[in-house]
Amino acid sequence: MGGIEKRPARHTLRPADWRVALADGRSCRIDNPGSTTTMKVLVADELSPEGLEILRSTPELSVEVKLGLAPSALKAIAGQYDVLAVRSATRVTAEVLENPGRLKLIGRAGVGVDNIDVEAATRKGVVVMNTPGGNSVAVAELTMGLMLTLLRQLVPAISSTRSGRWEKKRFAGGHELFRKTVGLVGFGSVGQIVAQRCIAFGTTVIAYDPHPAEASRRLGVQIVQLEELFRRADIVSLHVPLMDNTRNLVSRSLLGRMRKGSYLVNCARGGIVDEAALADALRDGTLAGAAMDVFATEPVPPDHPLLSLESFLATPHLGASTEEGQLACASQLAEQLVEYARTGHVRHALNAPGR
Repeated sequence: MGGIEKRPARHTLRPADWRVALADGRSCRIDNPGSTTTMKVLVADELSPEGLEILRSTPELSVEVKLGLAPSALKAIAGQYDVLAVRSATRVTAEVLENPGRLKLIGRAGVGVDNIDVEAATRKGVVVMNTPGGNSVAVAELTMGLMLTLLRQLVPAISSTRSGRWEKKRFAGGHELFRKTVGLVGFGSVGQIVAQRCIAFGTTVIAYDPHPAEASRRLGVQIVQLEELFRRADIVSLHVPLMDNTRNLVSRSLLGRMRKGSYLVNCARGGIVDEAALADALRDGTLAGAAMDVFATEPVPPDHPLLSLESFLATPHLGASTEEGQLACASQLAEQLVEYARTGHVRHALNAPGR
């Protein structure tokens, strides 16, 4: 898609809620080597060429790219660097951080940090930051696509037609998004973008968020309790990170409150949904369909009970995987690292450790 104009990195959208420590996206300051010392950066996951170019063209930074490191290999070398830059593939565990050496900062190109042990980093005096907003449009658009695909039964219809059948009557019972009630669990940057697009489709949008944003009033989105949202919504869409208080948040009890014939979409994080309970809700007809881009175990096992259900759609964690989204996240991370190297200022810090 070379003809599509590249968007600049997005910096202004509000981070999602359910954060640790610096929950509102505040910044902090940490000691940096200073203007006379080159800061060493280890890039452990693939970043866009544009993001790498920003880093490599900064004289205050010395950048090394080492992809696909095993945890033991990462542990052996992480302490030789001032900064570790990752996406979602590299797991920064407590063991990796056992002897942090000179490591002061972990930068995540993306929002979710469930691949980073933030508590261990805090104990070891290492700041963790992310890049909220960079891939929010990508995740929101996949969410919308899955909603429409479920409502119109597009996957089985396409499969049937490609196999040589013409089953117009079989798939004539689809549904419109227009005038449906969409319930958003989480109203951070992705949730707000989904709300804007759902409203453009003529839906009623309700949301649950412990710390509702001003945008809910501006967009006319009603903030409700979690149980009420599951009871009222025709479609429930999840937009929260995976933390202790969101693990299996969508329980058998909550699924049982959903309207018969409703739908569930999860493009947030695996582990938020009780997957066994979801499979039962699809089998017994409580839900007409569900779609998930993320799973508690990834790659998802081929014998997973959800994969055998025609009413279930699965994608392989594609939410942030657009050219534009990856460019935005990598560029935003690079700019934040350059800012830290030059000023000691860390934007979007998620913890406030001290050594």
